[in-house]
Amino acid sequence: MIILFSPSEAKQPGGNNIPIAKEHYLFPELFHYRATLLHAYNNYLLNASTEALVKLFGSKKESTLAQYCHDIFTQPTMKAVERYSGVAYDYLQYTRLTPSEQTYIDRNVIIFSNLFGPLRAGDIGLPDYKLKQGEKIGTLVPQHFYKEHFGSALSGLLEQQHYLDLRAGFYHQFYKPTSPYTTLKFIKGGKVVSHWAKAYRGIVLRYMAQQQIHSIKAFMKMEIENLVVTEILRKGIHTEIVYNIVMN
Repeated sequence: MIILFSPSEAKQPGGNNIPIAKEHYLFPELFHYRATLLHAYNNYLLNASTEALVKLFGSKKESTLAQYCHDIFTQPTMKAVERYSGVAYDYLQYTRLTPSEQTYIDRNVIIFSNLFGPLRAGDIGLPDYKLKQGEKIGTLVPQHFYKEHFGSALSGLLEQQHYLDLRAGFYHQFYKPTSPYTTLKFIKGGKVVSHWAKAYRGIVLRYMAQQQIHSIKAFMKMEIENLVVTEILRKGIHTEIVYNIVMN
């Protein structure tokens, strides 16, 4: 069962010497498109004004500018799921999972990177990078670029099964579902939540790995601590499960 997931702005530093190469990423046959955007980003980094870089990164901190104004093709890399360290990843607790649970995440989760596009969680060769959500790279708009060049390949992969879409709203711009899928909504105190939604996406994914969930039928039977299903909405190919967060 495939799960679509968001990246995070926060990232782990460091890594190893595995290079950026087509064999290290989802859809290696489309790597030339990915490379086009990566080279555009890299050239922009090395030639843009400080003002332009502040806009690109979404930060005025001198330490941030110094950290990310380097050739990304020479930077240390690591596995995609281990690079990200935001709220959802904190609650996923990937490094505390068993080897079989980590393998489940590596193989079944697709993360939509602002810069690298759709990646399997287990894809290696991801450097630490900085790109403000929704920001252009020169004239290129990453979410539109990846939707155009990777959309058909994603549809071909995802149409084989009912899948779970745990992405935040912005990342729907990278890919619009064309086959049956399920999303989750989290309600607390009668209101749709934001921070807790990120946390529970990570928690849901951890439960799925621990219980080795491979079908939407099995997912629907899965019980998650502090979550109660209050409604299941169906419209066309889209199913939405509404959870109420119940905490003591």
